[in-house]
Amino acid sequence: MDHSNHTPLSAAELTESNLVGAPIYGLDDRKVGSVSHLHDSGSTGKAVVDVGGFLGIGSKPVLVSVGDLHMMRDQNGQVHGMTSWTKDQLKALPEHKD
Repeated sequence: MDHSNHTPLSAAELTESNLVGAPIYGLDDRKVGSVSHLHDSGSTGKAVVDVGGFLGIGSKPVLVSVGDLHMMRDQNGQVHGMTSWTKDQLKALPEHKD
């Protein structure tokens, strides 16, 4: 997927209503997880990303900085994120408990 023509979200757009359910892709354009929910909004907030599993079953929630997710909107208006983390690196993080 060519992300060069996707519009980065502004800090004001980094809200739970925009990010929940958004897929997160690694540098190889493979999906590594999806945003479950946020702790605070904006670029300094933290996102809980569900990694692994199938349809949310068996996934592991991990906490990452929203700033590490490079959230953007594609030409169809769909929000998604890119990260330099691999799926294995995310899985190695401690499980997040609310």
